[in-house]
Amino acid sequence: MATFLRAFGRFFTKHPLAGNGLVYGTLYVGAEFSQQAITRKLLTDPPQDIDRPTLARYAVMGTFIYSPILYNWYKWLDKTFPGTAKRIIVKKLLLDQFVLTPPLLVIFFTGMSLMERQSSITEECRQKFLPTFARSCLFWIPAQTLNFVLVPPKFRVVYVGSCAFAWVNILCWVKRQKMLNSS
Repeated sequence: MATFLRAFGRFFTKHPLAGNGLVYGTLYVGAEFSQQAITRKLLTDPPQDIDRPTLARYAVMGTFIYSPILYNWYKWLDKTFPGTAKRIIVKKLLLDQFVLTPPLLVIFFTGMSLMERQSSITEECRQKFLPTFARSCLFWIPAQTLNFVLVPPKFRVVYVGSCAFAWVNILCWVKRQKMLNSS
């Protein structure tokens, strides 16, 4: 196990974007898988199969879309606002929550709708954006406070990925909620 961890550490240091992408994507898919295991295997009688196309969509979103955005965002944020002074942390929190999060939610809802080939790629976003953003404030502001105070910069995306495991469980739950008819 120690050899594996050293090898992963070397890979992560040499290829931080790829390392972050693998970890974040795995956690992202893991969150959806845990949701499906509960909703499709435990709460459904008879149990249903795991929805693999949905897992694939979450893999694309977590590995190839969110991970590079987050990697570059935190790299820029730490370079632009170095340190852990209270005023720096507050700036990072405000920028993260009110500049980055809204586009990420739009990307999530419209990207998933696009991959699902829904007739309107914006309808779900329109209906679910505000309540999801409110939930994100309650979840991410405390999580990001810990991130910016305690986590070394090279591990920010992995930390956020770990938190995202819980957050994506919330997003999966929101995504499964029925939309209002837009007639």
